[in-house]
Amino acid sequence: MIDFRTAPDRYRHWTLAFDGPVATLGLSVDERGGLAPGYELKMNSYDLGVDIELYDAIQRLRFEHPEVRTVVLTSARERVFSAGANIKMLAAASHQHKVNFCKFTNETRLAIEDASANSGQRYLCAINGPAAGGGYELALAADWIALVDDGSSAVSLPEVPLLAVLPGTGGLTRLVDKRHVRRDHADFLSTVEEGVKGRRAVEWKLVDELAPSSSFAQAIAARARAMAETSDRPVGGKGIALPPIGRKQTGDRIDYGALAIDIDRAGRIATVTVKGPASPAPADAATVQAQGAGFWPLALARALDDAILHLRFNEPEIGVWVLKSEGDPALVAGYDALLQAEAKDWLVREVVLYWKRTLKRVDMTARSIFALVEPGSCFTGFLLELVLAADQSFMLDGTLDGDNRPPAALRLSGLNFGPLPMGNGMTRLQTRFLDDTAAVARLAEARDRDLDAVEALAMGLVTFTPDDIDWEDEVRIAIEARASFSPDALTGMEANLRMAGPETMETKIFGRLTAWQNWIFQRPNAAGEEGALKLYGTGRRADYKRERV
Repeated sequence: MIDFRTAPDRYRHWTLAFDGPVATLGLSVDERGGLAPGYELKMNSYDLGVDIELYDAIQRLRFEHPEVRTVVLTSARERVFSAGANIKMLAAASHQHKVNFCKFTNETRLAIEDASANSGQRYLCAINGPAAGGGYELALAADWIALVDDGSSAVSLPEVPLLAVLPGTGGLTRLVDKRHVRRDHADFLSTVEEGVKGRRAVEWKLVDELAPSSSFAQAIAARARAMAETSDRPVGGKGIALPPIGRKQTGDRIDYGALAIDIDRAGRIATVTVKGPASPAPADAATVQAQGAGFWPLALARALDDAILHLRFNEPEIGVWVLKSEGDPALVAGYDALLQAEAKDWLVREVVLYWKRTLKRVDMTARSIFALVEPGSCFTGFLLELVLAADQSFMLDGTLDGDNRPPAALRLSGLNFGPLPMGNGMTRLQTRFLDDTAAVARLAEARDRDLDAVEALAMGLVTFTPDDIDWEDEVRIAIEARASFSPDALTGMEANLRMAGPETMETKIFGRLTAWQNWIFQRPNAAGEEGALKLYGTGRRADYKRERV
């Protein structure tokens, strides 16, 4: 089983150092520290385990270190930055692992960019040796890239000439969409093994700064301090510790406290039940600080984040997720109101941004998602986003026999109208009602009050509203039918339908580049016995099938 829970004292591949407002993340990959046997992580190449630590470090820098304004990404080794994703690992990995690996790595890169854009933690990449493939793609996630001018260090994306695949973590898209590199320059870079170095790398916008070896450290320090001056992170702010996420597994039940997962292996269904808060919301941001990682929205976000990753990687055959909730909607509304009222506080801001990223992870997960809104549910405010993220939603009209709880209700809040956008830059409501601004305006007028099943259906917030007679059968038939379809067809269908609206760099990375990358990874030219991935390092040339498809 792959476990995404880690901490700095368990890192095997990264080091963290602090100097006032500047943190340095140094990559020094343990060659024998791969997640699976059969390959060595030479030349600072990486596998999923390296990215798990990087993701953890990014989270901790945001929550535990409010004083950090600039993060320097660099290699802790001399004369090498990173050779990118480990080729032997990719050649041996299953298709589903490669897909999930590329997706998780993309999400981690986007978390870096989100920290730069919204958290006041700017990223500077100091390339102090050759940066190839995924190594250069990591650099592309930073705000500023500095390259050592030592006569040999270059940036390269050699996947096309060497491996018959593509830069799998957004490299091509970031070159042209983010850094505005000319297409012909990007084309050349992507077709030469040796890459581009020196003055040409700066002129082509592949890097931002060039510095000789003798003064590279001084140049990085000066740039990091200058970038720190642009941040709004709190001076003298006190971070909160992120303790290990509690997770208890008993048979096919996984309990996080803040949520639980029940797996039906015969039906290939996972029911994820979100638990509402047990007590009222804190009075203010100072109390949120005192509660730390125990603050209910943060504890729930951490649990949901880990649950998504666990199910993605460790339960690939569980193709349908059913989202439910239990709790007092009024208590959830109190927390939701606090998140809005204290939005300018650095810690509250981080909690909301974490929810944004976690909900995006739901959007990008290749599983069919159903939401059930029943008596006892608490889909209020930011939790309502889970219903909006679902492929279909069912809301019970009325109550069930013997259930004395109030009828199911939904409640919109200000958090549904801006702070939690999808990867397309739009809210889930705007994406749901594409180009129907009147519908979104009507929903805005219905904020902060309970909506029953009749109103929710009329306003377009749910798909179906069976009564107590039909509820069980309609839900069962819908979920069983979904589980019977081709997983491949469903993945393609859902990915096409979830991201309506304009394309962004983010939607291109996931919807366009990753889709082609996954297809190319399956082709014999890359993955066949005579393919480039299998023959890499043997001295033999791949035998390509020359048909264009």
